[in-house]
Amino acid sequence: MQYQVYDLHQCSKGEQVQVTLSGNAANVRLMDSSNYNNYKHGRRHSYYGGLMRRSPSVLTIPRSGHWYVTIDLGGLRGSVRSSVRKLPSPLPEYREPPLSSVPSLLHKEPITIGDSEDSYMEYDVFISHASEDKDSVVRPLAQALVAKGLKVWYDEFELKIGDSLRRKIDSGLAKSKFGIVVLSQSFIKKGWTNYELDGIISKANTGEQVLLPIWHGITKQEVLDYSPSLADKVARNTASYTVEEIAEEIAELING
Repeated sequence: MQYQVYDLHQCSKGEQVQVTLSGNAANVRLMDSSNYNNYKHGRRHSYYGGLMRRSPSVLTIPRSGHWYVTIDLGGLRGSVRSSVRKLPSPLPEYREPPLSSVPSLLHKEPITIGDSEDSYMEYDVFISHASEDKDSVVRPLAQALVAKGLKVWYDEFELKIGDSLRRKIDSGLAKSKFGIVVLSQSFIKKGWTNYELDGIISKANTGEQVLLPIWHGITKQEVLDYSPSLADKVARNTASYTVEEIAEEIAELING
């Protein structure tokens, strides 16, 4: 039996091959080297593909190895011309550089004054957020950070009945190395969150604290309209990263 053969050489699983026919329908077989050897000697063989009536068509390499494509008429009348090519693979998904590689996020311990407890950092992270974002982002993030061994100031962990909210926030801000701000549309509308953000930005400007925004359900333009300086900060976006991925990066940054 006459046939056309294309040696694809070594292929990786998932690569795609485009087969283009002109003039007639034909039998198209995608085979590994063992089955191609059986095919060309007229023995039983397995293949991917079949009678191709539409052109071009795309076949996917099912596993890594040496592969061939053959084209034959197999009793069909007429003639066929063909071409076969590997399709270029898509580029890997773009990911932001890890937080641990960003110099501006490397924390420098502030100078302590005296030996009082108040002069030392008690928390690794302070989380500023709107209550509307607790269930979707903030609580899972706080729990994930604690599970990774970090000390986290988060209102549900720290506030008790009768506490002074402002005093507790001020204390948490003063004793935290990192200020995480979960920026959302709800955050922008809140008064308390703006008070916390002012404190975090103030300490970030003096080098006492590192600011890390987390964007949640908010656009770049909305952040720009709210605070142009925040829009330029290295950030993570829950549209691109899971809460667990963000927590893992923060833990690596702090522990590293």
